[in-house]
This record gives sequence, C-alpha cells and structure tokens, in this order.
Amino acid sequence: MTSTPTPAVAVSRVSGETENWRLLLPQTMIQTQRLLVRWWRDPLTVIQSVVYPALLLIMLNTILGRQISSFAGSSSLYGSVPMVALVGVMSGSVAGAVTLGRERDQGLLARFWVLPVHRASGLAARIVAEGVRILLCTLVIFAVGVALGFRFEQGAAAGFALFGVPLLFGLAFATVVIAVAVFSAKAVLVEAVSLGSSLMMFFCTGFVPLIAYPAWARPIVEHQPMTYAIDAMRGLSLGGPVRAPLLATIAWSVAAIVVFAIPAVIGYRRASRT
Repeated sequence: MTSTPTPAVAVSRVSGETENWRLLLPQTMIQTQRLLVRWWRDPLTVIQSVVYPALLLIMLNTILGRQISSFAGSSSLYGSVPMVALVGVMSGSVAGAVTLGRERDQGLLARFWVLPVHRASGLAARIVAEGVRILLCTLVIFAVGVALGFRFEQGAAAGFALFGVPLLFGLAFATVVIAVAVFSAKAVLVEAVSLGSSLMMFFCTGFVPLIAYPAWARPIVEHQPMTYAIDAMRGLSLGGPVRAPLLATIAWSVAAIVVFAIPAVIGYRRASRT
C-alpha cells in the first residue's frame, strides 16, 4: 500500500525537480519572450524607450544643433545621438521597473514563485529582456541619427563595437533600477530616477562640450559615467580617444553591477514571496 505524499513533501519534490540548471535556459527564454511581448504592448514602455528619445534627438538637433556644431567644430550629432541613446536606455529601464512593481503588487511574482519553474529564471529573464530592449532601442535612435546626418566614420568594426557601450551601460543601470524597484514604491522610483537621469543628461559632454560648462562643474561633468560612455561612442564613430573613456565606462558599469546585483537578487526573492 503506497502512502500519499503530504503537500509539503509534494512541493519540496516539485521544487527539487524544477531547480535543475538544465531547465534554466529554456524557462528563461520563455519568460524573456513574455516580458518583451508585455513591454511591446505597454504604451508607457514604448513611449519612454523609443518615442520620447527619438523626439528629444530631433528637437535638440533642430534647436541647438547648429550652435553646438559651430562651437565644437564638429557635428553636434556625434554627442547628442550617443547621449539620447543612453537617455532611452535609462528611461526604458524605469518603465520596465514600473512593470516589475505592477507584477509584484498584482501578486504575479508570487504566483510564479510557487509554480514548477526554476526560480532564477524570473530575474535572469528580466536581464536578458533588458539587453534585447537596449539593443533594439539603440538601433532605432541611431537610425534616426543617421537620417539627421550621423555617420560611422571609423568603419563597420568600430560601429559594431559602439553598440556594446550602451548595452553595458544599460545593463548596469537596469541592475541598479531593479534593486531600487523591489524595495521602493513606484512613484518614488520614477521621480528619483527621472531626476537623476535628467541631471546626468544636462551635465554631460553629449549636451554641450566640456569647455562650455563653468569651471566648478567641469570635474563633475568630466567624470560622471554618462560622459565616459558618450566619449567612448564619439571616439568609435567620429574618431578620437577610445581606450580611456571605454575603460572608465567598464569600471563604472562593473562597479554598479557588483554593488547592486546582490540587493537586486535579495529584493526580487523577497518580492516574489510576499
């Protein structure tokens, strides 16, 4: 006569069967597809990731492009296109974090937690989906830039390498935003991150050349992470220094991931169990 397993034993057995690393990849891909479809159908995410940055680029080029180009001695697009690409990366991450907050409040994360799926697949899928979104949105912004006159002067190899800069920067920023999102309210997150990204945009070399800022602001502008990423992308497109700003971008990004990855994992786990 066989005994029926208790619910606790059954849940433990299912969890043990699903916590298999061979299942992590296919389940991560399924959840990545779910997130991408949801983001595509969400007007807030589309507007903040693509529409707003594209309109911002057109507006900056129309209003300030000629003045900045004459002051800098080269087309302002080589600073504004990378800058707006990073703005799109950051604003899209905020929209994704709002979606994460909604799923937490609606209990969707908790339902996924008790389903027979690998528990690392949820957070891993968000990182993969962020990477796909960053690449797609960056392609759109650079396509708009090319239509306005932006060119990849350093060749195809440098052009492909250029897209790795916003990808690395965006994944680091997404890690920070996820860590904040799982511990804070949606309104506080949107206001704080939006304010921070706006200040970074106006105080970087993509907006105006470094020499145009007052002396007290130049050290801040020169050494903030967005400036390093923009300078690296400018060097990979127009020409100029690449190694120093690229290494600084890598240092900033890796530091952000190292500092915020563990809080993001802990917070996501806690949000999924409540």
